[in-house]
Amino acid sequence: MDALAALRLQLEWGADEALEDAPVDRYAATTAPPPPVELVPATLTRPPIVVPLVAVPVAVERAREAAAGAMTREALLDALARFDGCALAETAGKLVFADGNPGAGLMVVGDCPGDEEDRAGMPFVGPAGQLLDRMFASIGLDRGSFLATNVIPWRPPGGRPPTEMEIAICLPFLLRHVALVAPRRMVLLGTLATRAMLGGTLALSRARGRWHAIAVPGMDVTVQALPMAHPLGLLKAPRGKREAWSDLLRLRQALDADRRESEITPT
Repeated sequence: MDALAALRLQLEWGADEALEDAPVDRYAATTAPPPPVELVPATLTRPPIVVPLVAVPVAVERAREAAAGAMTREALLDALARFDGCALAETAGKLVFADGNPGAGLMVVGDCPGDEEDRAGMPFVGPAGQLLDRMFASIGLDRGSFLATNVIPWRPPGGRPPTEMEIAICLPFLLRHVALVAPRRMVLLGTLATRAMLGGTLALSRARGRWHAIAVPGMDVTVQALPMAHPLGLLKAPRGKREAWSDLLRLRQALDADRRESEITPT
């Protein structure tokens, strides 16, 4: 069924022929082992996002203190619900926290809730979420295979992009969420999530296609993060689907490598 889901997704994206970047010599030996999965890159990226020194408001410090005081996901959700340092909470319909399996070892991070997510109080339930489900189903994953969340837990008014300061205020809660869940791998969907977790102004086009090691406060080990195009962006610009499919295969390969490693590691 996983293979059928993958074929169905490719057909919907217009991939109705098997093409390679270079001719394949069918007479050549095909017993060579697959290339190794890149687990740790040469450089280590450390969050959080850079905030201008002229504007370090009390709200950011309060967010850090509130997030650091949460020892469980339930306490973190309660801290978010009671936090009054972000004006987005006053205009949003519902707090959008997370959905999926916290113990799956894989965390998927988007940017901020859309209109349907705001009404439902859950991430990725609109058209972008439906595409995300189909994309992940094509490599054998469902909502029980990962935990989905966003950098921003409240929908900005009118669906506008969040400001740098709003990101800075919300980021401590996301980092604490990551530390509490302790995923082995993360998928960063879109530019906002990529820059928030990797820091700086790295373009998604340069960040995608490889794994990045992220040092998260409260974790003893780094988390491997894979930037990908956001499903909403793919709906608007279908030309990016080829790269998205390549990233999905890269994710599947890494998850399979993790599984094989866990099977051979003595307990």
